[in-house]
Amino acid sequence: MAPSGHTAWITERARALGFDLCGVARAERFAELEQYSEWLARGYAGEMRYLKDDRRREPGLVLENLQSVIVCALNYNTDYPYSTEAAAGRSREGPRGWISRYAWGADYHEVMWEKLNALSAEMKERFPRPFAARAYADTGPIAERVFAKHAGLGWVGKNTLLLNENLGSWLFLGVILTSLELEPSVHPGGAPPPDLCGNCRQCLDACPTSALIEPYVLDARRCVSYLTIELRGSIPEQFREPMGWQIYGCDICQDVCPYNRRAPASRVPQFEPRPFREGESLYRPSLERIAEMSEEEFREVFRGSAVKRAKWAGMVRNACVALGNSLSQLDAVERRRASELLARLAGSTIPTIAESAQWALSRIK
Repeated sequence: MAPSGHTAWITERARALGFDLCGVARAERFAELEQYSEWLARGYAGEMRYLKDDRRREPGLVLENLQSVIVCALNYNTDYPYSTEAAAGRSREGPRGWISRYAWGADYHEVMWEKLNALSAEMKERFPRPFAARAYADTGPIAERVFAKHAGLGWVGKNTLLLNENLGSWLFLGVILTSLELEPSVHPGGAPPPDLCGNCRQCLDACPTSALIEPYVLDARRCVSYLTIELRGSIPEQFREPMGWQIYGCDICQDVCPYNRRAPASRVPQFEPRPFREGESLYRPSLERIAEMSEEEFREVFRGSAVKRAKWAGMVRNACVALGNSLSQLDAVERRRASELLARLAGSTIPTIAESAQWALSRIK
């Protein structure tokens, strides 16, 4: 095994590169990975077939001679109100939509990957003996939260996200898989950070679609993030009204978490809300402007943004549903304008857009 100084050096270099947390875990098949098969068997992954990759349960299949997993965390919280505080409300600019906080700025995959690859390059200079290393920024068949827990970065909370006592849950996770045998941050026989959720169930009670069916168990098929990003067909009608004004992802289970009340703001400028259109950013963007975007404009506006994962038809679909939920916030002029827009979209050749617009129109009328 490598001296403990190697792990300390890696942790120090990760922080110097801008990561907020770093730790090392053994490349083991931890107990949490054993439970993963049952979660899949219940169908909770929905249409996310990539989650069924066997390598997620067998980390040794990802990299030959895998010995250690280096886990890095980057805070993406920004100094803006949470979605539970910034209720859609009335606006002189018309109805607003909510995009999940993590997608306001530059694509986090690229930001994380740049830092992970820089750390990997420094490791190759530091350790002359040949070794394998592969970096993933939420892009590989790895259960990052499990390894983050066993690397000492925090615990997996009742909302199924990694929680850190000081930083909360606004954390991007990235890993470097390596054949280097490094000393783990949590020593063998030791215990990872304790679960500090206690009796709190604010995340479960606040979830608008009851996706957290029990503590620590998420049915992704009910989750607003899944419905607005991963689902390609029509959103099941039972979840449309509970979606409210959310058009990309959902932050509610994090917004209400007590450990996020004092979470510091990120030091990464790329995570600040990027411009959307003149005088407007991705923080509470106009629902009408999202809904009326052409596919070409969508590609241009969201180039280099995580939002592109939802695809143009998905975002227009989501905006139609949110417009249908905005009835109580529209005055007569706004209602007429929204109705005219939705009537045009109801004639779309894209079935998911047309059907969602028709549903929204039925509520507005």
